[in-house]
Amino acid sequence: MGLLSACMKNRDMTIELKASSQLPTRFGDFRLDIFADNQGQEHMVLLAGSPKNGCLVRLHSECATGDILGSLRCDCRDQLELSLRRINDSGEGIFIYLRGHEGRGIGLANKIKAYALQESGLDTVEANLKLGFAPDQRDYQNAFAILKHYHIDQINLLTNNRSKIAAFENSGITVNEHMPLWTATNPHNENYVDTKQKRMGHIPPVPVKITHLR
Repeated sequence: MGLLSACMKNRDMTIELKASSQLPTRFGDFRLDIFADNQGQEHMVLLAGSPKNGCLVRLHSECATGDILGSLRCDCRDQLELSLRRINDSGEGIFIYLRGHEGRGIGLANKIKAYALQESGLDTVEANLKLGFAPDQRDYQNAFAILKHYHIDQINLLTNNRSKIAAFENSGITVNEHMPLWTATNPHNENYVDTKQKRMGHIPPVPVKITHLR
């Protein structure tokens, strides 16, 4: 297992492959690689097939409340499951589960504080700002280093987030195509998803015009 080092954003980044095994899931059969960074975070990477340049890639931010507990306040678990299905169906691809991204980078306790502020009427952006954070504090450098470990420098990216696409522009990895990841909303996350689209630049679903034939 090798050590991949890179200097990104004026700081030394190290990513080390620590373990690997097959992982059958209800979404398909994957290889699971575990990487550790120099901040002590362990990131999970699920690989379908033999990924190469141009494969389907998803960067998924850790969300304990959604991914583990099935919270309806966000769309994280739905996006996780849809991503794994689409990557498996494509025959080859990479799903990167990024630790340290809870609450768009503010941590679990602060995310719950933000939830409480949202219950008082603030939206998700206003709540983060009220707590003294930026609307989105995530850093994708570990993901870029992981992709480079696999010698991937061109991808098709599963995302609705324009800032993720922009982050790749200076990473040395080309996004050949971005592919939207829309999921159904519910009464508990409608405002959250709407805020991401209107205030954070996330790509909204394309309206579908239905023509009734008589």
